[in-house]
Amino acid sequence: MPLPSGLSFTDSLDSAERRNFYEHHRSIAIVMILIVFLLPFAGLYVTGLFGGVLGVLISVAVYYLTPYVVLKLGA
Repeated sequence: MPLPSGLSFTDSLDSAERRNFYEHHRSIAIVMILIVFLLPFAGLYVTGLFGGVLGVLISVAVYYLTPYVVLKLGA
């Protein structure tokens, strides 16, 4: 299934669109795996429990927003 060129923000939040994006962009998927797993630990190390929670929230937001941002920037 080809990636849609005019992906809207709400379409980018759909799990099928997100999976399709990460299947076509393997290098971005690997970076996202590292960010999702390491950012909470980095936050926990730097500022404690609050940093760990903040790291989880940021990593989830980045995971959901990356397909939209990358396609809008034209990568």
